[in-house]
Amino acid sequence: MAQAIALEDNSWTEDAVATIADLASRGGTVTADDLRRHHRPAPHPNKVGGAFKIARSRGLIREAGISTSKQRSRHGGVLREWVAA
Repeated sequence: MAQAIALEDNSWTEDAVATIADLASRGGTVTADDLRRHHRPAPHPNKVGGAFKIARSRGLIREAGISTSKQRSRHGGVLREWVAA
């Protein structure tokens, strides 16, 4: 029996970078928790950090501080806070 091939969401990262830039442009800080609230779920949890890394490398955001996650699944883990560059 043939096994189904999982469809990869190839546009997720670029769409997430655009969402990060949009959220940062509104003022205030942006965290991974914000991205998870305002964007579709990542195809893999590691994609979230990668999207922030790309946004930073493109000069869209800069680091502003740290906070703790409010998401239950993160158990109060550390989050970087970002602002528009």
